[in-house]
Amino acid sequence: MFSLLVLSTLCLGADTAKANPYFTIRVVDEQTGRGVPLVELRTVHAIRLYTDSNGVAAFHEPGLMGKEVYFGVSSHGYEFPKDGFGLRGKRLRVTAGGSATLKIRRLNLAERLYRVTGAGIYRDSVLVGEKVPLREPVLNGLVLGSDSVLNAVHRGKIYWFWGDTNRPSYPLGNFHVPGATSALPGKGGLDPAVGVDLTYWVDEQGFAKPTMKMPGKGPTWLTALVPLQDRQGRERLYGSYVKVEPPLKIYARGLAVFDDDKNEFEPLKEVDLKAPLFPTGHGFVHREEGIAYVYFAHPYPLTRVRATVESFQRLEDYEAYTCLKAGTSLDEGQLDRDSAGKLRYSWKKQTSPVGPAEQNRLIAAGKMKQEEGLLQLRERDSGKAVLAHGGSVCWNKYRQRWVLITVQAGGTSYLGEVWYAEADSPVGPWRYAVKVVTHERYSFYNPKQHPMFDQEDGRVLFFEGTYTHTFSGNAEPTPRYDYNQILYRLDLSDARAVLPVPVYNLAREGKPQTLATGSTAHAKGSEVAFFAPDRPFSRSVPVVMTPDGLAVGKREVRGALFYALPPDTQNPPATMVALYEYRQKQGARTFYSIDPALNRPGWIRADKPLCLVWR
Repeated sequence: MFSLLVLSTLCLGADTAKANPYFTIRVVDEQTGRGVPLVELRTVHAIRLYTDSNGVAAFHEPGLMGKEVYFGVSSHGYEFPKDGFGLRGKRLRVTAGGSATLKIRRLNLAERLYRVTGAGIYRDSVLVGEKVPLREPVLNGLVLGSDSVLNAVHRGKIYWFWGDTNRPSYPLGNFHVPGATSALPGKGGLDPAVGVDLTYWVDEQGFAKPTMKMPGKGPTWLTALVPLQDRQGRERLYGSYVKVEPPLKIYARGLAVFDDDKNEFEPLKEVDLKAPLFPTGHGFVHREEGIAYVYFAHPYPLTRVRATVESFQRLEDYEAYTCLKAGTSLDEGQLDRDSAGKLRYSWKKQTSPVGPAEQNRLIAAGKMKQEEGLLQLRERDSGKAVLAHGGSVCWNKYRQRWVLITVQAGGTSYLGEVWYAEADSPVGPWRYAVKVVTHERYSFYNPKQHPMFDQEDGRVLFFEGTYTHTFSGNAEPTPRYDYNQILYRLDLSDARAVLPVPVYNLAREGKPQTLATGSTAHAKGSEVAFFAPDRPFSRSVPVVMTPDGLAVGKREVRGALFYALPPDTQNPPATMVALYEYRQKQGARTFYSIDPALNRPGWIRADKPLCLVWR
């Protein structure tokens, strides 16, 4: 009886090993317990595995099964603990059908969730028999890799379009904008925390077909996408495009409209390359003084046009928020200054926009001073400049502000560092930012927020970007992941994401100083007195407005005007300065300034600062 039991157990074990010859390694976020994609597991002799979108890696190596194998563990923005020799890894006994779970600590503020495009999204989970959320978990539309995404909600679905796309059968793939649809969350679509189930438009071979094959040689790139209603109330998707020739020269551009029957874009008109304004970037609609405009964020929304089909097609209707004289180009370098020499920014037609790169050119040429630049994005704590490259801007209900997700040019990785920032209006002030994602010697360019995925009134937002070794200086592309879209989730309630916001001085000449925050205060055209968070952060104290002036550290925080650090804080961020109270010599009025040497007749400064705020 005992022999039969042993024999049956051995046979069962053999059947199990035959059914599943793999050893399952699952890597999870120690904070959330969720599987972490894109974790490298490297053996001593340099076999590299990468966890799939479930955080699963399937290992089967003849000669090593049944033995102890050491796996080095690493991932962008995550950290595995060191052993006594300073090595970050784990020794595991690998057996057919066996498994192990490794916990990894997340350093990123944002959480990596899954890969949206490409082959083998759930490859390893399929190999070991794990459940997967997608209908096509290993190869969808024969797509191996896709460049930057543009998407929009149109006719009750999400329409997705990408740049150049790779296929299995040949190194050259689709260079004319593949596309797909997916159902909205809550309306047949997956929870965005789980996945995106894409339905590609495909050709006879089953490969994602071109949707924008415009006249001319070379690739077609979609550069903007926006749904608009015509006068009959019919909604259609409108876009802009460029034609490209080697090495990456744009030789033509134009406007197009999507044919919902053919699932293809039709050309509307060509646009002169010399035209100063052209829709480029991620579009959103915002009303200004009762008029609906489409803003195009690239990454800052400095170009807009009225949200009508007619205006979208008239290049003379487009406006730029710029400091150039109306009707001039950047090459002319004519700045708009008032009689006192102050630089003026306003919406102007037939005038070039001034983005981060253009602003730097004007500063380098001595046309403007550094402090005159509109775009002054800086790291929250160190004050180091953050040169925004690509990205998108969306209204966030949770923060009641516009939020920017952007990739930095020339950061610790050339195009791999992703930042979060807030502003009271689409055009700013964009002043302080916090890094939410890092990629070591790897690119993650053109990040795109998906506001249709927002959860808990925007407290949780989702964004994706193009993960590729291109431009990074890294000669080793990550298998399966390279040149594909990866989605992240950011929880804005995380104290590490708290940013200082503008505190405006609403006082007019001869009136008492009144301090306020928010878009309403911004709309009054008031000057910014200083910056300070409007919610608690590490070591912070509330600052409350009382009849006697500002009071620091009161227990009642419901009516806090802003939050600050106590004046005696040790080692505060380099960006913080002291806020001083000034009182009338004859009277009870107060005034607050970060200028310790402010000379106002009839006012006297307190000896000690009230608190620490951001300059």
